[in-house]
Amino acid sequence: MKTGRVGKLTVAISLVFISIIVLKVVFVEIDDDKGEEVGALVENKQALSLIPDFSAISNVGQKKQAFFDYLRPSIRLQNGIINDERTFLQRSKQHLEDGLLLTDAELYRIEEIADKYQYSSRSINTNTLDKLLIRTDTIPESMVLIQAANETGWGSSRFAKEGLNFFGQWCFKKGCGLVPQSRTAGMSHEVAVFESVEASVASYMRNLNSNAAYSLLRSIRADLRAQNKQPQASELVWGLVNYSERQEAYIDELLEMLRQNKRYLVENHEERPSV
Repeated sequence: MKTGRVGKLTVAISLVFISIIVLKVVFVEIDDDKGEEVGALVENKQALSLIPDFSAISNVGQKKQAFFDYLRPSIRLQNGIINDERTFLQRSKQHLEDGLLLTDAELYRIEEIADKYQYSSRSINTNTLDKLLIRTDTIPESMVLIQAANETGWGSSRFAKEGLNFFGQWCFKKGCGLVPQSRTAGMSHEVAVFESVEASVASYMRNLNSNAAYSLLRSIRADLRAQNKQPQASELVWGLVNYSERQEAYIDELLEMLRQNKRYLVENHEERPSV
């Protein structure tokens, strides 16, 4: 009798262990399947757009206006910052012309502005401030808007959606941005990624105001200033000849876009110039 009971007990215990093992195998396989499923979803997930989906706007006119209105506040913010810097430099220059010594605070800020626009000088005087003022100047709003539309296909490009890059700006450190899918073999550049629209616009304006490739743009602008004229996009756009490998063809395209989109380059279609 004892042997019979022990045998039955052993069988019962064995069945319990077998059940536990079966349950573990089933649940582990289910969990593995879930893990593979989640992994597949993550791998195939498309990058999230950081800007509105302008391509979803079927009305062309409304899409253009929405794109311009989206960028306009950032452009005005950066132009406002540059205008404040310019006003400060003009005031400092006037102090020197009046025979006054610049304060330490003035000298420090002048050096900051000079560093921003990559201008170096051994001393600060009226002549060096004049040269710095050539770089420290605003960019016509309509020119910025048209270039952004041209470079991004009205906000539809991958670089605008994923990197807030509206002007095709490059960077050259591995991992600094997005790798172009059509990058030429042997090239190592990437398309820069920005943290905000404001940062993208600020970088673009700083580039135009400091890079040697756009010295013509700065010269045209300075000549217009000397004539007490407000620089216009249709005049400064000629200074972008080195912005694209297409050069003159690129300028012609921007000029045509300026003409075709004149009505959208003013806020709420107001009849006033957009500089």
